[in-house]
Amino acid sequence: MAISSVNGKMFKKMVTNGAINLKNNCEYVNSLNVFPVPDGDTGINMSMTIDSGVTEINKCESDSIIDLSKIFARGLLMGARGNSGVSLSQYFRGLSVAMKNLQKDTLGVEDLIYCFEQGKTVAYKAFKDPIEGTMLTVIRESYEAVEGKSFDSVEALFEAYYEAAKVSVANTPNLLPVLKEANVVDSGGEGFFIVLEGMYKALKGEMLEVVEEAADNSKEYTYEVSFKLIAKDSENFQASDLRSELSLDGSVEVSVENGIATIKAFTNELGKELSLAQKYGDLVQIEVKNNALNDQLPEVKKDEPRKEIALVSVAFGDGIKETFKELGCSVVINGGQTMNPSTESFVKACEEANADNVIIVPNNGNVIMAADQAAKMIEGVNVRVLHAKTISQGYASLMAFDETVSLDENLEAMTEAVKAVKTGEVTYAVRDTNIGGIEIKANDFMGILDGEIVVSTKERLDATKTLLEKGIDEDSAVVTIFAGNGTTEEEISQIEEYISTLNEDVECEVVDGKQDIYSYIISIE
Repeated sequence: MAISSVNGKMFKKMVTNGAINLKNNCEYVNSLNVFPVPDGDTGINMSMTIDSGVTEINKCESDSIIDLSKIFARGLLMGARGNSGVSLSQYFRGLSVAMKNLQKDTLGVEDLIYCFEQGKTVAYKAFKDPIEGTMLTVIRESYEAVEGKSFDSVEALFEAYYEAAKVSVANTPNLLPVLKEANVVDSGGEGFFIVLEGMYKALKGEMLEVVEEAADNSKEYTYEVSFKLIAKDSENFQASDLRSELSLDGSVEVSVENGIATIKAFTNELGKELSLAQKYGDLVQIEVKNNALNDQLPEVKKDEPRKEIALVSVAFGDGIKETFKELGCSVVINGGQTMNPSTESFVKACEEANADNVIIVPNNGNVIMAADQAAKMIEGVNVRVLHAKTISQGYASLMAFDETVSLDENLEAMTEAVKAVKTGEVTYAVRDTNIGGIEIKANDFMGILDGEIVVSTKERLDATKTLLEKGIDEDSAVVTIFAGNGTTEEEISQIEEYISTLNEDVECEVVDGKQDIYSYIISIE
């Protein structure tokens, strides 16, 4: 029978199914990274963002679509990671605003079209300079495909809506040349389509389950919890029931023998996992490991005096994080590459900084929007976001920070420092491609200068030398090398010697960054 309207219960099923569909296709979305670097994270960002919303509505006892959409949107807002996650959170915020305006318990076809319109409007407003060929385009064109049209059921509307999204995604390379050159579609747009696909399947009664292999992103989660569950109803207890509930927030392994389940779960919501499991029986032998180990939000001593200005930064690699702390950062959020911090992480970090004024130094272009979003939400603290897009820019800005001068003076000096630095990165390619006329082979080492691949070659040292040759000039004064895991002292010495041949007056500093993925991060000032 055709569905004529959507109520709160159906909305909850739809977004939950959308989240599961995205989780099951997470690695595919990650693979659509334009650059062939091993840090594609759009799928992870979007999946963790929408999972945050699902976690919140699962706590809600109300069946009101207005209440559920508000709680869901709030969950996405706080859990938003990366530009794609922020875009997705703003889309669902638009839907929530529309549902509040409508003040209806059930939404018909025309109501849902209005919701799609508001989703598009709010998502676009979140961006100062919207770029076409991205998720925003897919959101807009999907709405335009159903705008002013008549549909005899909600299924027919949603089918047209999500099919339009599929067409729009396929067209993104024609709007954004870098996508066509890399032979990929926009990853954020594809992720959005996958969410819509899951929602449409729920409308048709096709409820999905998390595929264990696709959900295994354990390295990205804060907690690893292991426990045994003695089932209340051992005869009818099914591992799939428990697995389906637990795996929405992370990844989970469940095995059952003689009514006793052995569970290992990776999650960011420790209490949720244990509470859900308790519905099925008694928990024993509980062991918890905190993978973040306080790297994200170190505890502030309560007797410390409140600061006038504090710094909050984002960094990856134990050596880089320690360096940033030594340069005055009150809180260093663990992340950046491969793991973009959520809006909530920034909110908590700014509170932990214990200051009247906070400067956030994101050090990653894909982190800035979540930081900006957090800055608008924090009360009682004046938060400003420095638009540092790389570790090198952040390092240079911290060197310019002076706690004895005003917030505005610091922001001016730090912004100038960001403008004056070049960023070099050396990493390896994960696939064959051709970008900017440079042929790249999988496992080649690439040199990236200010976001542009300038060299790809089989030898890491050769790639590093070519990168330095293109980055260092007669005006260069200081080169800081953050050496990653797997580099050698011998190779670093050769790099230092080569720098002196390019400019003998350059002062060279080496920091043991201990970062993964990027063999070298190089700051040229």
